[in-house]
Amino acid sequence: MSRPEALRAWPRTLFARLMVILLVGLALAQGLSFALVVMERSDAADRLMLMNLEQDVASSISILDMRPADKRAGWLGKLDRKNYSYQLDAGVRSDEPPREELSRHAVATIAEALQGRFEVQGNAIPGPNEHFQVHLRLSDGSPLTIDIHPAPKPLSTWLPVLLCVQLILLGVCAWVAVRVVTRPLKQLAAAAENLGPDLKADQVPESGPVEVAHAAAAFNAMQRRIAGYLSERVQILAAISHDLQTPITRMRLRLDLMESSETQERFLHDLREMEHLVREGVTYARTLHGSAETPVRVDVDAFLDSLAFDYRDGGVDGKAGAPIQTRPQALRRILTNLIDNALKFGNEVRVAVSHEADGNLAIAVQDRGPGIPEAALERVMQPFYRVETSRNRGTGGTGLGLAIAQQLARAMGGQLILANREGGGLQVTLTLPVTVQPAVAH
Repeated sequence: MSRPEALRAWPRTLFARLMVILLVGLALAQGLSFALVVMERSDAADRLMLMNLEQDVASSISILDMRPADKRAGWLGKLDRKNYSYQLDAGVRSDEPPREELSRHAVATIAEALQGRFEVQGNAIPGPNEHFQVHLRLSDGSPLTIDIHPAPKPLSTWLPVLLCVQLILLGVCAWVAVRVVTRPLKQLAAAAENLGPDLKADQVPESGPVEVAHAAAAFNAMQRRIAGYLSERVQILAAISHDLQTPITRMRLRLDLMESSETQERFLHDLREMEHLVREGVTYARTLHGSAETPVRVDVDAFLDSLAFDYRDGGVDGKAGAPIQTRPQALRRILTNLIDNALKFGNEVRVAVSHEADGNLAIAVQDRGPGIPEAALERVMQPFYRVETSRNRGTGGTGLGLAIAQQLARAMGGQLILANREGGGLQVTLTLPVTVQPAVAH
């Protein structure tokens, strides 16, 4: 597997990664412990089997050797055991030694127990399972064969069940531990996402372990500092924009007292542009503080129909199908700015309504104008940025329309997405979360 494929297969969330690491490590540790227990039990069983075989076979051969040849057959049933038996014949001879190490050790143990009184020879018996025979001759020269079927390794039935129970218990404990560790990170992420244009984010609880409490306190302090810096910047912008209205008003009063002339008309035109820029600056400053408008239940279809009626050249495609909870004044301001821009720079302006895959409502304002260069699609959302680089307010605008629309959209829980259309033109899509309210009986 290549490195990119391995990275894609690796879990993306911290919770999943910690769970995989802990579960794999615990499973390997438990598997190793289980294997060691099985090996120790098997080794103990082998030692016990060899010890019993050494004592039992030596006494059994001594009994058969002392009995007359015609009396030995009657003793075979008494001397037979579960895993081995005695035969008064030469058995099955072969040159193949026993296959397993334990079987060869058993042959050596029998020879050692007989203390050299009989010549012992062992060989394997063909077959799927381990099976071997030990051959010797008694004192009178009669053949004796010990037929041995080694028993399978003993394993208690409860041992695998215990292993499974331990793994499940460790998995539950790992899940709880990882959840406790990752919960503060989720709280930090949620608090960061809630830090919207109104700068009123939820404070992260400063509790838990020392490291978590310290991180939460640092994050809360960072939120307060950011809110303070932005509030100070917004206040400066609002104060400058507001204070400029006074000298502009005085200048207009003085121009009204002047005699009509071409110079007076130029001054009045410049003052009107200044007033428009100041009003846009105040509006943008207010949007940075967030919208104080209370969300209400709005019939989007009727709202868009009335808006399209105001713009006789426009039209609405698609239906929302149900009312949503939103801020109507902010929504009107956003769509008015978008439609005004579309009418200023393009033609064939349409408003399209649809539902996205995640359930959000999408309202797209489309035109057939020159569009926006791809490199500038993100920058046009910045305040005072204009694609048209001239200083003519009639063609370039103030550069605040899309910035105000973006701030209002964020305050409503939505966003603006700009994209050039195939065949020319621009599409600005406003996505809004859908919160359907139940109808109230009158």
